[in-house]
Amino acid sequence: MSTLKASLKPRKSAVQARSNATVEALHTATLQVLTQQGLLRCTTTRVAERAGMSVGSLYQYYPNRDALLAAILEKHLTNVAEAVEQACELYSRRPVEDMACGLVSALLAVKLQDPAVSKALYAIAAERGGAQLVARLHTRMVGAIAGMLATATDTRFADPALTAAIALSAIAGPVRTLLEGNASAVFESNIAEQTTLLLKAYLQAHQTF
Repeated sequence: MSTLKASLKPRKSAVQARSNATVEALHTATLQVLTQQGLLRCTTTRVAERAGMSVGSLYQYYPNRDALLAAILEKHLTNVAEAVEQACELYSRRPVEDMACGLVSALLAVKLQDPAVSKALYAIAAERGGAQLVARLHTRMVGAIAGMLATATDTRFADPALTAAIALSAIAGPVRTLLEGNASAVFESNIAEQTTLLLKAYLQAHQTF
């Protein structure tokens, strides 16, 4: 295990109800400090204070701040992947129009459920082992989407995995624009409708019958 990976690994797993509650409190406090005070002021001292515990208690679970940030980033991205997988299961064996609507709706719902949190986590995703985590969960989501596309009732895809990867990127692009703070109010209010139109057109271009 590399030094970086080791430094980001939690000290112990939450195996009891009390431990689970403590970890959840730490995650919630971290997100509150991160979104309200920014990354530079998001210290273990402030997080512990917000969570109502000592810094020593925090260190029983995480060796440093970056390990804590990596944990909440992983939790967020895992929730996104699970939302995509659930949508793919729900919309399997349907026309591609339904698949496009369901996929966009699910992904936007989980990514934009709390925009402030998503923006804060997006800003740190390139650090703290985030790139590797994003790549792993991206592969997981592409696999789920490819599996769904293979069951479409009105289309046969020559390369479902390729189509899935491009479809996911087509949704991620507008979301990234929003999270980077480069979207106007009109863009934000129309992101769901316009992204759905984009994905529908792409998937329907493959229709064979």
